Amino acid sequence: MTPRAPRVTAVHAIRVLESHGFEIARQKGSHAILRDETGKRVTVPVHAGRTLHPKVLASIMRDAGLSADDFA
Repeated sequence: MTPRAPRVTAVHAIRVLESHGFEIARQKGSHAILRDETGKRVTVPVHAGRTLHPKVLASIMRDAGLSADDFA
């Protein structure tokens, strides 16, 4: 069985991504697009104070190549 994804907000997810080498490239509406130096792109929906849905967080982790432990 896979471990449960942590419940995090978009701001926390962006901080974790930035600590792993991603930078905000641009933002359109409520979606922040982050890129790293290799060109990997991750989109994070930003809604103030709301936690990300576990499937959305799973998509962010898959796109960034990170694990649930990185977000805990």
